[in-house]
Amino acid sequence: MKRLVGMLAVLCLMLSTTASADSYYNWIEGGVSVDLGTIADVELDPDFIFLDGEDTQQMSVEYGEPVSGLEVGSIFPMDDSESWAVFFEYEETGHIKDAEKEKIDTKALLKSYKDGAKEVNKEREPGDRYYVTGWDVEPFYDEKTHNLTWSLLLEDENKETFLNYNTRILTREGTISIILVTDPQNREANKQLLDEKILAQLNVKDGKKYTDFDESTDKVAGYGLSAIILGGAGLAVAKKAGLIAVLLAFGKKFGVLIIAGVAALWGFLRKKKKKTEPVEPAGE
Repeated sequence: MKRLVGMLAVLCLMLSTTASADSYYNWIEGGVSVDLGTIADVELDPDFIFLDGEDTQQMSVEYGEPVSGLEVGSIFPMDDSESWAVFFEYEETGHIKDAEKEKIDTKALLKSYKDGAKEVNKEREPGDRYYVTGWDVEPFYDEKTHNLTWSLLLEDENKETFLNYNTRILTREGTISIILVTDPQNREANKQLLDEKILAQLNVKDGKKYTDFDESTDKVAGYGLSAIILGGAGLAVAKKAGLIAVLLAFGKKFGVLIIAGVAALWGFLRKKKKKTEPVEPAGE
């Protein structure tokens, strides 16, 4: 018997079609360990479900989101009364030195985002414009876990607020991106959930941890912590080209949150089926 489960699906108003009813994903139910590509694994909470990188990309495409090709998984709640999702990506950027850990210039970073949003709005029609209003969580770096965290507050022209909560785990030769998609009303509870039930259960595999870095053989990235927050553009570049900084930093999930905030469409798919199962004829 088929079991219905909740999955967050952000529906884009700009699209005239929805995802095909014939599409099914290889859901993994909680209570097991799941791989985030070859870089890490997560002990999946029994109340969650998981999609691997391939299915995460397929789902993104079918719901009108661009894909980066870096996706390694996504986690969703089983409870259809909850409205959050967590997306994971991994990029081999080279080893990122954390020399900026004591001197992240949050004011300059915020100004770059605001300037970039202004440039983006010049290309948008009235009603489709969005504004960076401040930090929800100012960027901070945890030297023990090698995690970099920040969250921006944004609003649309109706003053509806939405946010993007970001964590980056530095590894031996790259970064794991963890993006929590949530709403302001539930953000504190969902941040706690992310910290306690997902990040605390995430393990970077042996040989790939930040402390495994070998200076004699491993590539080093040409930028630091501030550039991660700006999507790799680099603070100096961002000051001159805020538009680039914003587009790179937000990427596809920025678009997701814009749609979620403006359209208020925290919809749920309730199909848990294997992609190999036959599609049932309509009406059965």
